[in-house]
Amino acid sequence: MKPTLFLLAAGMGSRYGGLKQMDGLGPNGETIMDYSIYDAINAGFGKLVFVIRKDFEKDFREKVVSKYEGHLPVEVVFQSLEDLPEGFTVPEGRTKPWGTNHAVLMGKDVIKEPFAVINCDDFYGRDSFNVMGKFLSELPEGSTGKYSMVGFRVGNTLSESGTVSRGVCATGEGNFLETVVERTKIERKEDGEVKYLSEDESTWVAIPDTTPVSMNFWGFTPDYFAHSAEYFKYFLGLESTKKNLKAEFFIPLMIDKLIKEGTATVEVLDTTSKWFGVTYPEDRPETVAKIKKLVEDGVYPEKLF
Repeated sequence: MKPTLFLLAAGMGSRYGGLKQMDGLGPNGETIMDYSIYDAINAGFGKLVFVIRKDFEKDFREKVVSKYEGHLPVEVVFQSLEDLPEGFTVPEGRTKPWGTNHAVLMGKDVIKEPFAVINCDDFYGRDSFNVMGKFLSELPEGSTGKYSMVGFRVGNTLSESGTVSRGVCATGEGNFLETVVERTKIERKEDGEVKYLSEDESTWVAIPDTTPVSMNFWGFTPDYFAHSAEYFKYFLGLESTKKNLKAEFFIPLMIDKLIKEGTATVEVLDTTSKWFGVTYPEDRPETVAKIKKLVEDGVYPEKLF
């Protein structure tokens, strides 16, 4: 069974402004997600599922979904603040969405096969889809608890316009994930070293260029939905969640629990791909130039679809 690509497209780009997912950056107005989908199809993925907000469904179907419907099956699901388990309500004053793992939960009724999760506004590169597609397609039928994550080398994920936030990974024997620690400020310093700012913001800590980081490119089997649904109830019941109107149910939070209790393993898949994206408005010209170069070098055709 071919794996599914699940694309998280419900967010607005707060730093960049507007819907980054619909920004045409390629020579014929292609979006970053167009390149991800092109790479995914070539890596053996057989279905697309988008999670979006209901209020831009019409635009999204016209501008995005229509491009792919002739190439492979496409589903659209919706993330809503009000989509909560029975017995729970949105806390008064909360307007912020519930986070990436809540968005993943929206796919539970339409995904019954191994699937990969990606952000729509990150350019992941061909090799990353190849390594993930191979992992998912080679899973024995009925597999549970055998997950994966594309571990990008941190030196391949930096922005020249400012610091970036990355989940810095620690792996053990067999390259299985042990921890993911979110470092909110990482950059290459003048001495050439990649460093992150410590939690107390007192020191910059150097890490090797090859350190694996999470770019939110995960591989799961469908049992992940049941684990997430159960843990989401626990998360919503926490006093810290009730008091914090910006608390979010992130994928790494779920992953950390499943690893620690021994319910699942997460294999970190190394990739030579170089990430890029539009984190800041200043990143846009550079991203356009990088895509143009990839087209000129023959990595991608001038017109994808």
